[in-house]
Amino acid sequence: MVFTAKELGQNENFLSAILHSAHELMAIYSDNPRIASIMAAQQRWLLAHAGFSLSLGYPDEPAPGLYSGRFIDFAVKHGIASRNTAAAFLKEMLAYKFIQPVARSSDRRITLLEPSALTREYMMRWIHTHLIVLDTLDGGDRMAKIALDPDVIWRMHPIIAKRIMDSEILRNPGVTFSLFNWATSGGAVMDYLISRITSIDFTADKVLIGPLSMKLMQSQFMISRTHLKRLFKRAAEFGSVGWVGAPGKSSFWLSHTFVSEYWNYQAEKYAMIDAMSHEVLHAAADIRMPSNALFLSS
Repeated sequence: MVFTAKELGQNENFLSAILHSAHELMAIYSDNPRIASIMAAQQRWLLAHAGFSLSLGYPDEPAPGLYSGRFIDFAVKHGIASRNTAAAFLKEMLAYKFIQPVARSSDRRITLLEPSALTREYMMRWIHTHLIVLDTLDGGDRMAKIALDPDVIWRMHPIIAKRIMDSEILRNPGVTFSLFNWATSGGAVMDYLISRITSIDFTADKVLIGPLSMKLMQSQFMISRTHLKRLFKRAAEFGSVGWVGAPGKSSFWLSHTFVSEYWNYQAEKYAMIDAMSHEVLHAAADIRMPSNALFLSS
């Protein structure tokens, strides 16, 4: 089956799926905080998907290829970042060896770039996480099909990237979600807060997640104390987060509205990836199926 965002948004089992995804992201942050930080803020997340998809072949582009001019033009065209911000991001990715020059390029006027093996590993892990969750929800065989053709992941990603770029819900998911997700390392902090949820009372206005250590979050997500306090203060002004009692010494809560923003965002993303994976995996299965098998199945 293929899930719709509405179905996932109404599926109480989707809570465990969201928590699984959040815990997997926490594992990635622990493994490699530097590469995880790329996905920890909306702008950097969009830039990462843009660059990766251009290298593979973005659907609207004439041919695969990532290079500075094309990347910067793409970022500006899609309203992701200014020219200077996009250029700085690409230089950072080169400095940390998350992308690298292609050994041989047919055009000496430009320097073609490609994701490093490490970057490809983490992007594959990101896609696999979503497909595993979807399989868990409906007992599907998405990952089993990918095992037959692992490279199908790289045919999926450019389509995922385009659908993310075209989605108003994923680009603007809600006030509090956007507050965290556009802040430096804010997305990581938000995922951490969600990962602390153990259960939700859908009739209550608040979800308790227990005590929080600001010091731990500062260290784990490479975020300054001042920046973290400012982020929490702004979210508190929205009525989205707060302490039950004394700050830092009592249980922390998230508003049901904030959790719903996260839930709906994830539902939209998972439904989008599910629909795309169904199309790509179905096409891949048709290609693998021999002509006599097509005849026998008709």
